Amino acid sequence: MSPATDDYIKPMPWTTADIVNATKGDLLLGNIKSTFSGISIDSRSISADELFVAIRGNIYDGFSFAGDVIRKGVCGLLINREKASSLPHEKWRKKKVVCIAVKDTTKALGDLALFNRKRADVSVVAITGSNGKTSTKDMTAAVIARKFCTLSTEGNLNNEIGLPLTLLRLCGRHEWAVLELGMNSPGEIGRLADICLPDIGVITNISHAHLEGLGSIEGIMRAKGELLEKIRPDGTAILNADDRRAVDLANKTSSDVLFYGLSNRAAVRAESVIDKECGVSFTLILPSETVSINLGVFGNFMVSNALAAAAVGYLLGLSALEIKAGLEDFKPAHGRMNILMISRAHIIDDTYNANPDSMKAAIMTFKSLKGKNRGAIIAGDMFELGEYAEPMHKEIGSLFAKSDIAKLYITGEFAESVAAGAREEDNLLDIFTGTREEILEDLTDWLMPGDWILIKGSRAMGMEKIVEGLKSHTKIN
Repeated sequence: MSPATDDYIKPMPWTTADIVNATKGDLLLGNIKSTFSGISIDSRSISADELFVAIRGNIYDGFSFAGDVIRKGVCGLLINREKASSLPHEKWRKKKVVCIAVKDTTKALGDLALFNRKRADVSVVAITGSNGKTSTKDMTAAVIARKFCTLSTEGNLNNEIGLPLTLLRLCGRHEWAVLELGMNSPGEIGRLADICLPDIGVITNISHAHLEGLGSIEGIMRAKGELLEKIRPDGTAILNADDRRAVDLANKTSSDVLFYGLSNRAAVRAESVIDKECGVSFTLILPSETVSINLGVFGNFMVSNALAAAAVGYLLGLSALEIKAGLEDFKPAHGRMNILMISRAHIIDDTYNANPDSMKAAIMTFKSLKGKNRGAIIAGDMFELGEYAEPMHKEIGSLFAKSDIAKLYITGEFAESVAAGAREEDNLLDIFTGTREEILEDLTDWLMPGDWILIKGSRAMGMEKIVEGLKSHTKIN
């Protein structure tokens, strides 16, 4: 990979003409030849030489901060056309402010990202799926970066705002971009793919997530399949051979397909998967090479993510040893199966997000890791399940009760549904329901050295606050 230099990390500059051309906007004020160093939507961190795009969000309208950014010295804005009549035209004209009006600034942000993706002339890997998107994206970027200058999505900036912001970071040195595509309603994956123009499309799996917005597992399958429709004509779909719905999608795409998984039909597959104290190991089987892999993360589901990344690496011509080096360099993101030692107890921090299938995977990993030690699960609600929320929480409660735990802590709107499912399976299980604060107080009295604790829930449940509380609390027996 090329060394990082000042020129290397700088995004490509923009002229006003570029911006008008990309967005098909109207130049209301300013010089068509003015230039900007980059694009920003954050009025707090914007530099004076960047263009401010006034995005209208669920809570704030970026246009309300237009005056603030002008006072900070910013000389360029992109606004919704309906706001044009309220501009202080004469005042801004004297300051030589550039102002461009468009119908929809959120769409315009995507248009700018598409323009930048095209002029950067990179190749793109787009990754979606119900579970494992972020870990697969990070693993894939780690693998590709062994050979190519690579940009990847930071965190999970995977929506109609986050994905464009990632593409706007492209510079002339980048060769590949690895992007995560998220969604919670039909059409979103298709729109994001129209912006990033994927050369390779990866679908990690198709399971029960975002049911509220998509209605059924068939709806989820169709939504994920939108990615395959957008792969460039000479591109490739990389699909999970162990997921029957992904296999069904393979029969519907005109793109070349490369399968990965544990199945014998997979061209990139894993054998001899072994859980170890420091992670999980397996033998990676490529069409022409074989190599041993030692992942520094826990959970067999991480093997599937690693195989997807390996499949991308293989497709790009990396050797088995280069793929191995990339995978073994991978470090999980905060809140994704991180194992912490707190007063000699093991805390599995999987608080980043949750849906029924990721809950099941976490339970299996937790049960394997704790062995015969005493264990507890702390669970929060799983969001976006719509009419399926109550039965699915009840089903997860039943699985909790089957996981050989000594205590179950539950918080959230569906705590009683989880508890009901657990009691049906084991009416003697010690169950505690309450707020995060009440759970933390009881847990610190209950916890002993050698215990294993799994903490998981949907992002908005804030389950990481229990982890933070345990870190700062010293009252553990």
